[in-house]
Amino acid sequence: MSSPALPSRDGTATSFAGATAVRPRGGGRYDGVCDPCWSAPLGPNGGYLAAIVLRALEGEVADDARPPRSLTCHFLRPPAAGAVRVEVAVERAGRSVTVLSARLLQDDRPCVVALAAFARDLPSAADYASPPPAAPGPDAVAPWTPFAGAPPVARRVEVRPVFGDLPLSGAGEAVTGGWLRLSEPEPPDPPAIAFYADAWLPAAFARLTAPVGAPTIDLTVHFRAPGAIAALPSQAPVLARFVSTTSAGGFFEEDGELWAPDGTLLAQSRQLALLVPARDGA
Repeated sequence: MSSPALPSRDGTATSFAGATAVRPRGGGRYDGVCDPCWSAPLGPNGGYLAAIVLRALEGEVADDARPPRSLTCHFLRPPAAGAVRVEVAVERAGRSVTVLSARLLQDDRPCVVALAAFARDLPSAADYASPPPAAPGPDAVAPWTPFAGAPPVARRVEVRPVFGDLPLSGAGEAVTGGWLRLSEPEPPDPPAIAFYADAWLPAAFARLTAPVGAPTIDLTVHFRAPGAIAALPSQAPVLARFVSTTSAGGFFEEDGELWAPDGTLLAQSRQLALLVPARDGA
């Protein structure tokens, strides 16, 4: 499979595939570019950076029969727009599971540290699943229009809210989500799913009454149905639902689920993020 062209060093990719593309340099090293079009208020969106890392991990595994099953990223510092490097190491390659580590660096400074597991399908002792949340179809929900001053990443996705109260409405629970897809539809793949896991406004924002920064400390994505992800058509949205139950000491957790339109669970996510007054920064 040919790799999409890298954006320029200042980030001019017009597609998600291009903005997350990496070029192998050998020895587990991959070149990429941090594109400012995918930035959140305090730096590049965490899911976007996770997608770049995952592209490099996929390149190192190079086995379609061994798709990603788990990805955990710890975010150390936000890279600036421009060139980045991903260094990948295979920690163990077994008969069914490959475990890898990766670091995304800029100017030799680590920005993201990651662990991932890729695995073949295995025999199951039991198959079970909870049903997807009830929701109207995507065509029955009007898309959300980004507000004035919204970060660049808000214009890279189409969102159709279904769950929870409005952001900054002082609601009694932290629930959010709805139908989600890239603004420029592309064939979905695991890096796009990793991005979707961090593409919605944080669930905690429903409980707030004023905006704050909420940078991600760590993000884990479990890919539950690689075959279903590969079968999604380019225009297909996913149904995303995110919930947070606790904020304490300046940190909150968020659990997410991403469902295909036919009700297949595509991925589950959990992240820990900061939730502090805007004047304190991140």
